[in-house]
Amino acid sequence: MNPITRFASAARSLGALLVQPASAHCDTEDGPAVQDGYRALETGNPNYALKWVFPEGEDEVRAAFDAARASRAGAGAGAGDRHFLETLVRVHRHGEGAGYEGIKPTGTELAPEVVAADTALDSGTVSPLRGLIAEDRWDELEKRFNVALCKKGFDVDDLTAARDYVAAYVSYFKYAEGEDEHHHHGGHDHGQH
Repeated sequence: MNPITRFASAARSLGALLVQPASAHCDTEDGPAVQDGYRALETGNPNYALKWVFPEGEDEVRAAFDAARASRAGAGAGAGDRHFLETLVRVHRHGEGAGYEGIKPTGTELAPEVVAADTALDSGTVSPLRGLIAEDRWDELEKRFNVALCKKGFDVDDLTAARDYVAAYVSYFKYAEGEDEHHHHGGHDHGQH
């Protein structure tokens, strides 16, 4: 690797480390946890949301879901939905060992690695991340991507499989964002998924 390529790779890695708190997208309106929360409310199936939380947090999220669904017939529908979504994301972030500062609005700017990681999972190829991830991290990234991709076809009513996918998804995303250590999802150490 020539010096310019090394410098560019190091700058990208450093940049990813510096923007990590803002780049997490599970706490954005457009992010997968919130979108699955909306899907749960619309379908009446809480499992779309519950896959994002550890089993110990399930009761709190389920209670917020039930309250939101019950309030939909009345004037408090919007407030009930919002409380449910806030609870879902807060409990999910807690399971990751991360802080929670509310749901960020639609259009929140995300790191290019985050956008590319989503595109990669949607397209089934890790290539959108080429040039954004340092070459020395590529083998591990591909492993985590392949694990998440293989687990993507879960049955939403199989919460064990659904949570296993989310754990693999989180591991893949955290690595794409530049975090090397093993991460927790669901309050349990899943190691490298």
